Amino acid sequence: MKKDIPLFLGIILIVAVLVNGTHIQSVDEYYLTHIDDITPESKTVTLSIRCDTVLENYGDLDPALKSDGFVPPDGVILPPTEYVLREGDTVFDVLDRAVRYNKIQMEYQGSSESPFGSVYIQGIHWLYEFSCGPLSGWMYRVDGEFPHYGCSRYVLHDGQVIEWVYTCELGQDVGAEWMGGQGK
Repeated sequence: MKKDIPLFLGIILIVAVLVNGTHIQSVDEYYLTHIDDITPESKTVTLSIRCDTVLENYGDLDPALKSDGFVPPDGVILPPTEYVLREGDTVFDVLDRAVRYNKIQMEYQGSSESPFGSVYIQGIHWLYEFSCGPLSGWMYRVDGEFPHYGCSRYVLHDGQVIEWVYTCELGQDVGAEWMGGQGK
């Protein structure tokens, strides 16, 4: 019995050192502390998230969302922010990292669940499809153009600018010309 006491104390000491020296993180904490640092050699893209059109259609907005907590007074959920571009990154990959890092709520439908074979963004910052009328939802553009395919299929290149915009008129109010927009 007396021989076991030093062994037992030794094990307790080792466990105490390991516990004190180990920082256990949740997935969210990991993403918040391990965002890529931009260096002069980094390839980067710029991402923004806006919902300006909701301000112009506030009467159509779901009453439960009528507050600054859901619709910022200037319509800017995320101002243009530069992110490191990793090899093979898609528009969805960068958006996913950005919302996690900035703690912005997002919900999406995976590509295997979507009839289009790409991730479908259902909602960002609690604004969903149909939250502001029957033609409302999220769209993205890259370098000012609205692609004709889903965000998880668009592979990015260095220097590109990604804008996520909320539309209340099936793209016409954000300049989606292929949807009959006016080029805003």
